[in-house]
Amino acid sequence: MILSDLSIRRPVLATVMSLMIILIGLIAFDRLPVREYPNIDAPVVSVRTVYPGASAAVMESQITKPLEDSLSGIEGIRTIKSVSREAVSQITVEFVQSRDPEAAANDTRDRVARVRGLLPGEAEDPVVAKIEADAQAIIWLAFSSDRQSPLEITDYADRVVADQLKTLPGVASVIVGGQRRYAMRVWLDPSRMAALGVTVQDVETALRSQNTELPSGRIEGPMREFTVQAETDLKTPEEFERVIIRDSGGALVRLGDLGRAEIGAEDERNIVRVNGRAAVGLGIVKQSTANTLAVAQAVKAELPRIEAALPEGMQLKVGFDSSIFIEKSIDAVYTTMIEAMVLVVAVIFLFLRNWRATLIPFVTIPVSLIGAFIFLYAMGFTINVLTLLGLVLAIGLVVDDAIVMLENIYRHIEEGMPPVEAAVKGAREIGFAVMAMTLTLVAVFAPLAFAEGNTGKLFTEFAMTVAAAVLVSGFVALTLTPMMASRMLRHETRHGAFFNFGERVLTGLNSAYTRGVTRVLKHPLIMVLVFVLVAAAAFGLLKSLKSELAPTEDRGFFIGFMLAPEGATLQYTDQYARQLEGIYQNVPEVRTAFVVVAPGLERPNPVNTALSFVMLDPWEERTRSQMDITASLGPQMFMGMPGVLAFPINPPSLGQSFRNPPLQFVVQAPSYDALNTAVEALMAKVREYPGLSNPDTDLKLTKPQLKVEINRDKAAQMGVGIDTVGRTLETLLGGREVTRFKRDSEQYDVIVQLDPAARAVPQDLTALYVRGRDGGLTPLSNLVALTETVAPKELNHFNRQRAAIISANIAPGYTLGEALAFMDQAAADTLPPSARTTLDGQSREFRESGQTLLITFALALAIIYLVLAAQFESFVSPFIIMLTVPLAATGALLALKLSGGTLNVYSQIGLVMLVGLITKHGILIVEFANQLRARGRRKVEAVIEASSLRLRPILMTTAAMVLGAVPLAVATGAGAESRSPIGWVIVGGLLLGTLLTLFVIPVAYTLLTRERAETANPVPPETEPVLN
Repeated sequence: MILSDLSIRRPVLATVMSLMIILIGLIAFDRLPVREYPNIDAPVVSVRTVYPGASAAVMESQITKPLEDSLSGIEGIRTIKSVSREAVSQITVEFVQSRDPEAAANDTRDRVARVRGLLPGEAEDPVVAKIEADAQAIIWLAFSSDRQSPLEITDYADRVVADQLKTLPGVASVIVGGQRRYAMRVWLDPSRMAALGVTVQDVETALRSQNTELPSGRIEGPMREFTVQAETDLKTPEEFERVIIRDSGGALVRLGDLGRAEIGAEDERNIVRVNGRAAVGLGIVKQSTANTLAVAQAVKAELPRIEAALPEGMQLKVGFDSSIFIEKSIDAVYTTMIEAMVLVVAVIFLFLRNWRATLIPFVTIPVSLIGAFIFLYAMGFTINVLTLLGLVLAIGLVVDDAIVMLENIYRHIEEGMPPVEAAVKGAREIGFAVMAMTLTLVAVFAPLAFAEGNTGKLFTEFAMTVAAAVLVSGFVALTLTPMMASRMLRHETRHGAFFNFGERVLTGLNSAYTRGVTRVLKHPLIMVLVFVLVAAAAFGLLKSLKSELAPTEDRGFFIGFMLAPEGATLQYTDQYARQLEGIYQNVPEVRTAFVVVAPGLERPNPVNTALSFVMLDPWEERTRSQMDITASLGPQMFMGMPGVLAFPINPPSLGQSFRNPPLQFVVQAPSYDALNTAVEALMAKVREYPGLSNPDTDLKLTKPQLKVEINRDKAAQMGVGIDTVGRTLETLLGGREVTRFKRDSEQYDVIVQLDPAARAVPQDLTALYVRGRDGGLTPLSNLVALTETVAPKELNHFNRQRAAIISANIAPGYTLGEALAFMDQAAADTLPPSARTTLDGQSREFRESGQTLLITFALALAIIYLVLAAQFESFVSPFIIMLTVPLAATGALLALKLSGGTLNVYSQIGLVMLVGLITKHGILIVEFANQLRARGRRKVEAVIEASSLRLRPILMTTAAMVLGAVPLAVATGAGAESRSPIGWVIVGGLLLGTLLTLFVIPVAYTLLTRERAETANPVPPETEPVLN
């Protein structure tokens, strides 16, 4: 090998090359951002339109339908979903991964603008926004006080603290949860209005005309000028109450005569509490490219200064912190890395029993791992759990090439050859095999980089990290390793007792193996039978293993979800939320419970839901896992609160949203009646299935509604406009923002509404009055008829079809794969031909990732075969090498089965990786046997000698890779659940695979290759061994 010869002749050059890799790698490492998972933002754009007072049916027909018709023509749409509920239409457009998010958002804005003229004039303008996966608060700060009101707390948090936090590096925005924004509330009494002959339109007109702030110009004299400021605006409740509404025969009717004005909250339909105390939350959202841990640390560093400046009686507490898990899991991976390094060095030392020889492959570990950061930085990747996982697995891999190179050189030195000559000869002999092994491993990961979808994107970074480290290690093995071997190794004439004992063990092992291979080659059919049985066992194990998207991790917190019946009030929901807090207080591991009633940052929100984020004690301080705690809480929450549906959720892995349960099964039908019938039939089956917990559907046609039917003939006779009736109801019942007022240099809304006591029962509607053509007042009871009905809570579309989503959590002991198989069967049994089904959320991701990884696995096999065929200039040799794959797969699946693991994204990636690892052994034996045959040996002699000579490097590399993966397999702490399957796959696959490979390869070689040496692999000139 030219590279190896050059490095041996010029040791300084070889050293400088490795030092440069380390130097540039460290610079790249310092500049790489840290996050939990790779950035997998699929371009998602939302279109949200508010139409105050409109029912779900009106929102669907007048807002959602025209918008969907326009949006569906945009290119690259993956799914288009919409929800039409009271006063709100929300359309979510998900684009294919390759679409540019900015271009997708611009196309969406363009399409919305085209149909704005078709939407009702009273509807607010549609708001188009990009939805970023990162736009979640990483930390929630909770402000509470026993002295200040929620209004005062919100005001302080929003005006003072939020501005301080926004200036921190990496902070994108600060969101206020549970806020009570100031507003001037004007509460009207309908009986007093009727007595004084005033309608709500009179009040609105008076407020608009008497509360204005206009520039008044200036007065200019010969020597001086004055700016004129006219005090035309209203600032205090007293000023508002003195506003004159009308002149009733000389008697002035003021606003105070019709009701009262007070400073209150703009919206009181949400509540936040931390550990039972009323609070206001500040959520810190990081920029998409920012380092999560750096942002979290900056916020925590700022907290002492914020606390010192708090008004007396106000308290600040960290209510929820998602960065703890990221920090702990990344720390745990670093710990695992050190453990793996120690084990790998120990195994090298046990085989070589020489500190100098051990140091040579050890050096490749830091050079290769640090060198990988150069590639990460160049490709725009980040330091995250997956890239670090790749580096942990790379520890066992990067020493392989160096071990193989070193072992060959060491063997020649022990035979008495001078070190430099031994290094040159050893490097030439093994250089081709090292290149073949490196390229094979890189080839395994090439298909992963082309995998589609979120899982494909997630594991591109993992694959590229390992491939980068392996590439660097191959380079080091061909440059630094032979150079160091030529300088540091020497022939020992006498060895210590430890060395001699180890040598006796290894020599005994070698001779026993040689005898075994010789015997097996005499009876090849036995090995063929063993191969067929073991390969068949892989299919049996594959069928018996359960499958899921990703294992549930102990993330140090869980989410409590609560749903009250449709039509429940905020007070009803809050009463049960307090009960829920009582349940949390009885769990010893709970540190903080952050409870939000009517959650959601975009108002209005349904008041019949509550979410709680419950932080647990650190991992090392508790004996029960998060999954154990949620499993024990589940029955208490479900059975203990009969008035609501409540259950705990284990937050999903892989950056999925907790709002979407794992199972999301979409049913589509032509009409909502047909849909309702189909869903009810399917739900009856779903409730009987034990593998799903808390099944629910978003098709609820049970929201209580008062239907107001206007008698148009009577209204026309009385001279009352239909729009007057509508606007009167809208203002008095829904509350209308009429004008604005100023307080502490901030502008706030003035909202006119009926006093809550005057709109508590349906009959209160009929006590309202409207003005007719002649100026007289007419009671609404003369013009309208009220009927109590039920209406849909929300109307959903999925890909423009009317749809309902059946969602459920997976019961303990079951997996997503089993649940989806059941749903498919149940749907086939119960749904009519007109109904169609599809999947969404995690369920769709699971289906797609399974197919993607299957294709990836097949591609990996094909690419490796072709790469090896090109290197060996033969189609037979690579086929022999590939026979090791099913053997390793059986070992991997057996290890998964015994360790209680499942087939998930992590274990499947481990299987793909295993293909590259196990083929290394075959390459070593076949390549050396080919060399020996090129020198004129017969194939049986050649393969026996090759197997015997390559036993040590094979055992060393296997032991290094297995021990490198053991810390992953037995990992504990944050994120251990996802690291464990990949570790067991490598450990099980390599142990069984290597054991069988050592016998299967020689048998296959003798059966499948031809006898004549001339037709075997011609050795390239630079690898031609020097014959003395």
